[in-house]
Amino acid sequence: MKRYLVLENGSVYAGEGFGSTKPVVGELVFNTGMSGYQESITDLSYYGQILTFTYPLIGNYGINRDDFESFKPAASAIVTHEIARRPSNWRSQMSIAEWAERHDLPGITGVDTRALTKELRDYGVLKAIIVDEVTDSTISDLQATELPTNQVAEVGSKNMYVNPTDGVTIALIDFGLKNSILRSLARRNVNVQVFPATVDAQTILDADPDGVLLSNGPGDPESVAGIQDVIRELEEKLPLMGICLGHQLFALANGAQTMKMKFGHRGFNHAVKDRLTGKTNFTSQNHGYVVDGDSVQETNLEVTQYEINDGSVEGLRLKNHQAFSVQYHPDAAPGPHDAEYLFDEFLEMIAAHKEDQTNA
Repeated sequence: MKRYLVLENGSVYAGEGFGSTKPVVGELVFNTGMSGYQESITDLSYYGQILTFTYPLIGNYGINRDDFESFKPAASAIVTHEIARRPSNWRSQMSIAEWAERHDLPGITGVDTRALTKELRDYGVLKAIIVDEVTDSTISDLQATELPTNQVAEVGSKNMYVNPTDGVTIALIDFGLKNSILRSLARRNVNVQVFPATVDAQTILDADPDGVLLSNGPGDPESVAGIQDVIRELEEKLPLMGICLGHQLFALANGAQTMKMKFGHRGFNHAVKDRLTGKTNFTSQNHGYVVDGDSVQETNLEVTQYEINDGSVEGLRLKNHQAFSVQYHPDAAPGPHDAEYLFDEFLEMIAAHKEDQTNA
């Protein structure tokens, strides 16, 4: 079935449709990972976006039951050069085309994704639509379409729940949580209390956690209403760690600014250097906004890590409290596990805080 990917700048890419046949509009972005497509499609940080895979063959190891980052597709649609017709892997349960059809996920394949990615690098991310036919009004209608800005309200938990163990307790504020964060904490015997993004500080303090974690999530950090006051109150009383969107919200709460990137960081090989240790890690990233490095200078924040290729801010810490954040995903899934040690550092920070409280 012939389908078309139409960009707001007027470009049209023809291909073959798979999965759902519904028309879909979203922000068109690209991911440079060579694997990990299942985790990426279900990563809630991609909510509302049309996800282009730059690697030419997607789906060769199928879809399995273990690698989901949420319960259903988060991306609005996917764009590939080629999808595997016969996946081969001992964990595979179905092909990506079968899974897309089952979950009403539109897809288009046969697209020149190399040319498409070059165009996005030149223009920046663009609105796009996938349709069965291109009419005289398709592009003008697309240009007039307003995309939602507060995706966190759509994807975050609505109620508090617990992922229990008998270890230290962390309150996790869910802005679009990846399951791999919960798995990373569970491996460390952490008792996790998950709260919605609308939570107030007193509710978390009444739950008596040992620390606070701000999760990843989609969209513009400035659209998440009310959370900055909550973060400021919590960081004064408890150790705090932020990941991805949580990193950006942590920065905003402490006086820094964020800005939209031209085409973002979406892939699993981003080299990040730690200014404190001199060590470089390869990291998994998925974000379209970034902390403005210049805006950090007049705050109590300190830049601890930066991206080697473009110098963007990848890590922050608060000089006057036990709080830090990173722009990338230490939980990986998919991607390298170089930065998993950050969860251990957070737990060490919590242990030191508890000891200080005991001795006070």
